[in-house]
Amino acid sequence: MWRGGSPGRFRAVFGGSPLSSGGSPRALEGKVALVTAGTDGIGLAVAEALGVAGAQVFLSSRHAHNVQRALERLRGRGLKASGVTCHVGVAEERERMVQQALDTFGAIDILVSNAAVNPHLGPALDADERVWDKVFQVNVTAAAMLVRLVVPHMERRGGGAIVLMSSIAGYQPMAGLGPYSVSKTALLGLVAALSPELLPRGIRINGVAPGLVQTRFSSALWQDEAVQEKALGALGALRLGQPQEVAAAVLFLVSPQASFIAGQTLLVAGGGGARL
Repeated sequence: MWRGGSPGRFRAVFGGSPLSSGGSPRALEGKVALVTAGTDGIGLAVAEALGVAGAQVFLSSRHAHNVQRALERLRGRGLKASGVTCHVGVAEERERMVQQALDTFGAIDILVSNAAVNPHLGPALDADERVWDKVFQVNVTAAAMLVRLVVPHMERRGGGAIVLMSSIAGYQPMAGLGPYSVSKTALLGLVAALSPELLPRGIRINGVAPGLVQTRFSSALWQDEAVQEKALGALGALRLGQPQEVAAAVLFLVSPQASFIAGQTLLVAGGGGARL
């Protein structure tokens, strides 16, 4: 049974029929997207894909030179983009980032929460409390608080779409990445928990769980060929993924084509399994 509003409101998220408008190369025209950790790897690929689809993109990074470099790339392609430095694990900086996005573009229709840290490589039992606190503060709590911040602004626009970036490690904990893996499992639960609360407000939340993707963040798992083969074998994948392949999944989930998809996490892992 539909709760908390009319079915028409859910159908109206991002406007139009998903069959008639979702396939348009400018399907996000007039929308504003906020992408955290959007200056490198998967985040930059997502920002670029959303911009090409017509969205105005506001991105963040902890380092000003990364923001500037990413903006030069996006603007060089004729895309509308702005950004700010932000440590998403700090409440005041999250709030400032959201406000600057609103001040710059006047709205937030899309949130892609991509920021993550992995300060520990080794047995999970060797990770002390500070490691666990940092991993969960950035990877999980910050994502939940960002959703909380943007929801009122999406409601005023009649709806929105949110994607949380999980990982195949959330389904298959990876050796040496215990705290990180557990935090990514938590994001699977966060998507599922928030979706019933957000749908009546016209907001869809989904997740994307990449496999082993060729980025600087994951370089320890693919730079050495032997390590790469072992990691791919453990995940059940035949090759590395590319950031643009993950970005395509995010673009789909925030587009009108995905208007009937909510509360799900899409595995983008080259054949890896999604089992807890």
